[in-house]
Amino acid sequence: MGLIKNVQLRTVINWQLIYSVVIAIIFGITSGFHGAISGFLGALISAGAASAYAVVISRHKGFTASGTLRTALRAELLKVFIIIVALWAVLENYQNVKPVIFICSFIGAVIMSSMALFVPSKTAMLNNNVRNGK
Repeated sequence: MGLIKNVQLRTVINWQLIYSVVIAIIFGITSGFHGAISGFLGALISAGAASAYAVVISRHKGFTASGTLRTALRAELLKVFIIIVALWAVLENYQNVKPVIFICSFIGAVIMSSMALFVPSKTAMLNNNVRNGK
């Protein structure tokens, strides 16, 4: 994830990917193969959209308020577009989707994406220290 410079967003996207795998395992055990795939796809859509958002935000180089706002709006628009297209694509093309599992896992991952506000900046320092071998 070298394209994502914001440590808080990168951390939350990693949480969403872990959540996707955990959901797939849980629903694979309780609802079978199609439950696992439905849960995984639901959570993965949110993680993919959050990744696109984070890449657009990371590419921002301006320092004006209008430039920052414009970048934030572009990133949010891209995120919403990806979510709508991906939800439609899965519901339209995956015939064995379990809609309740799919939507609930998606909602859980979306709620998780708001957790970036709660990732402390000390986490960034710890992550950098671990990567640098300190």
